[in-house]
Amino acid sequence: MSQSISVNELPAVMNVYNRFPIELVKGKGSYVWDKEGKKYLDFTSGIATCNLGHVPEPVHKKLSEQLASLWHCSNLFAIPAQEELAQKLTYHSCYNQVFFCNSGAEANEAAIKLAKKYAKDQGNPERTEIVTFHHSFHGRTGTTMAATAQEKIHQGFEPIVSGFRYLPLNSKDVLSQIDNGKTTAVLVELVQGEGGVRPVEQEWIIALEDYCRQSDILLMVDEIQTGIGRTGTLFAYEQFGIKPDVMTLAKGLGSGFPVGAMLARQEVAASFQPGTHGSTFGGNPLAMTAGAATLDVMLDKQFFQEVVDKSRWLFEALHELKANFPIIKDVRGYGFLIGVEFSENAADIVAAFRDKGVIVLAAGEHVLRILPPLTATWEEIKVFIHTLTGILVEGENNTK
Repeated sequence: MSQSISVNELPAVMNVYNRFPIELVKGKGSYVWDKEGKKYLDFTSGIATCNLGHVPEPVHKKLSEQLASLWHCSNLFAIPAQEELAQKLTYHSCYNQVFFCNSGAEANEAAIKLAKKYAKDQGNPERTEIVTFHHSFHGRTGTTMAATAQEKIHQGFEPIVSGFRYLPLNSKDVLSQIDNGKTTAVLVELVQGEGGVRPVEQEWIIALEDYCRQSDILLMVDEIQTGIGRTGTLFAYEQFGIKPDVMTLAKGLGSGFPVGAMLARQEVAASFQPGTHGSTFGGNPLAMTAGAATLDVMLDKQFFQEVVDKSRWLFEALHELKANFPIIKDVRGYGFLIGVEFSENAADIVAAFRDKGVIVLAAGEHVLRILPPLTATWEEIKVFIHTLTGILVEGENNTK
């Protein structure tokens, strides 16, 4: 007979997260509040998800209206909100069709399946491998974990799914290694978020695109974190002078509501037909409404100019701190996806920020990941810089 266990002896939720010692109960704009009523400036945006801040009014209004009419219906029925969001995404990108799902990992799973099906449809059944890059992160499902070129993500789950090869990012020497006769696609993040905020070099990604075109290999970009305005344009690929064959989105697309998407050129998308892929909850009316309302805000002609102006100022302020504090080794990124590399443990700096009422994240052992809402005000950005300056000064005083 199994022994009963009280709630106090064993938490009911599995222990898969290293949680901050905060219980959040409310969010609005750039701020969140814990259960004690303490207010925090949130420069994590729910890990690049609440790009319009918490509970943005235009999205809230549309979701409230949709909640009163229809929450869910099967994809066996026409869903007008899907077509609306798909039209917005394709009109403002280089893609023709969209598959909707619920998360970034699912979007990448869909892209991986599409690449393999496309190769077979093109008469290349031997092309089953996908190339990804060191320090990448593509998800935690069985397949996307295998696509992720980080050994720590694989540990404990061996043998991992086969069919992926890992190469160094930004290395011209690797281009000739991509096509081994089995490669069907290359999957790359334009800025590696979890991997330490590492951008691709523009010259390198253009050369990679040219190589893929010549070799009939699909170029797929994982814009789960960089997409939906995070880097200062609606999609990051716009800033690199490329037009990838496939793009994956999630995070910011629904302003915090779960939604993912995989976009493809028409000739590639044609490999998905009824029965090849699907999702029960993917593209449900609530998620589609959240996505369409989010894009409506961002597509205002002044929106991204403000993001670019604020981001430029923030980068300049961070570079000035780097010049004055040797503990800062590098500042990198695009838009409001910024990595600050320290010579010390980034977790200590994250904790110091939290004590001062600001929430930030680490990306690896030494990198502070800064992810303000795209709607952060000038004053909020200056508060962040003032707080970081104080932490750096305190750190220097403590070492004297």
